[in-house]
Amino acid sequence: MIFTETKLKGALIIEPEKFEDGRGFFARIWDKNEFYERGLRDTFVQNSISFNRLKGTLRGLHFQIEPQEEKLIFCTKGSIFDVIIDLRQESSTFKQWFGIELSEENHKMIYVPKGFAHGFQTLENDTE
Repeated sequence: MIFTETKLKGALIIEPEKFEDGRGFFARIWDKNEFYERGLRDTFVQNSISFNRLKGTLRGLHFQIEPQEEKLIFCTKGSIFDVIIDLRQESSTFKQWFGIELSEENHKMIYVPKGFAHGFQTLENDTE
């Protein structure tokens, strides 16, 4: 897995390393040890999926006050423009935002730390 820092403190772009052959490919999208090596020790407590019929569907901006949640966002079908905003008042990147396209083609993910708002807009019909 390739971890790349964003301009927002603690938020990371994660790209799975794909092992391809004639059948397709295999890639890990989460590995406890690799996350722990980077100080990402929170335990994900929920997995969710969002299906959106129409291009242009807007979801968010969502955040939790208590308990706060970290998130791992990726797109398995279609594409989205994903946005996160740092709402941590003590952070050096407070009120700054970052956006990235996530798609079934690029397989990128974004790790969203606690204290961030998150939302996305679909770029294609029938997006998950």
